Amino acid sequence: MDWRSSVNRVGDHTGQPSEAWDIDAKPEGLDMELRHLRYFVAVADTCHFGQAAEQLHIAQPALSYAIRQLESELDATLFTRTTRRVSLTPAGEFLRAEAGRILTGVDEAERGVRRIAAGRTGLLRLGMTGTAAFSHLPRIARIVRRELPGVALDIRSDVLTPDQCEGLRSGTLDVGVLRPPAVGEDIEIRTIDLEQLVLAVSADHRLAVEPVVAVADLRSEPFVGYASPDSAVNHAVARSCRRAGFVPHREYSAPSTAVLLALVAAGLGVAVVPASVRALALHGVVFRDLTDSGTIELALAWRRGVDNPVVDAVVALLSAGLTSTTDFAHTQGRS
Repeated sequence: MDWRSSVNRVGDHTGQPSEAWDIDAKPEGLDMELRHLRYFVAVADTCHFGQAAEQLHIAQPALSYAIRQLESELDATLFTRTTRRVSLTPAGEFLRAEAGRILTGVDEAERGVRRIAAGRTGLLRLGMTGTAAFSHLPRIARIVRRELPGVALDIRSDVLTPDQCEGLRSGTLDVGVLRPPAVGEDIEIRTIDLEQLVLAVSADHRLAVEPVVAVADLRSEPFVGYASPDSAVNHAVARSCRRAGFVPHREYSAPSTAVLLALVAAGLGVAVVPASVRALALHGVVFRDLTDSGTIELALAWRRGVDNPVVDAVVALLSAGLTSTTDFAHTQGRS
């Protein structure tokens, strides 16, 4: 007979095993509470029931009962108790090491869950129009990094407003920085800036020497605009020109702001752009203020009803951080 059979199994009178005995099996009904583990660690670290009870803010009899209950559940003596001292048994030494790892893991898990639920950890996919990236992206990245260091930004720049809205609807974007009003009822927006429109001309243009230019003075000028028919900037420029009594003649169209300014620098036309484009200091281009040019809105956008704590946290943070120095912020949709 294999000696291991006599140790691990108990046979009946026929010699067949009637029941397996596994020393590693969890006893039926064992359900160790984290509270009891914390109590155990306090006693193990102080080797004194009275001091541990004081640290835990519970009565000593209640602590003693909890430890006895834990020992009963584990079917092991964890402490050697005498009238003079309390010390850990070998089983207690083992449990102290394991309990430390367990409680540390539980605490880390709790903190992680709370950070995620509060929107302080996670990924945010952020879309931005090309013009907004020049002045607002550095501020956005700085604010998020400082206040929400656990949030990673996946930035998609030079994305037109209609494309951002489609990304928000499909879930490929979480938040957009775009130019209303071409959004839709399923998209919520919060204004973060109202920018003046300014004139961009080549350095050798006749208007480059003027400190301020009237929109009406651009009546005979060829314009450089954006190629997209849905460009909010194009629409804002057209409105400004109509107020001045003329329709702008767009000679060239550019796919991006960088290309638009390059065409202006080459002397192929003038452009009316948001003031934030001044941050893109391209050689050969000068910017001049315009009278009666109007403003263009820049807003945060997100899908209505989205259940994403990171979106809520970032929108709230940027709404406060990006509008704190302005007096024109307002909200459309969720407050």
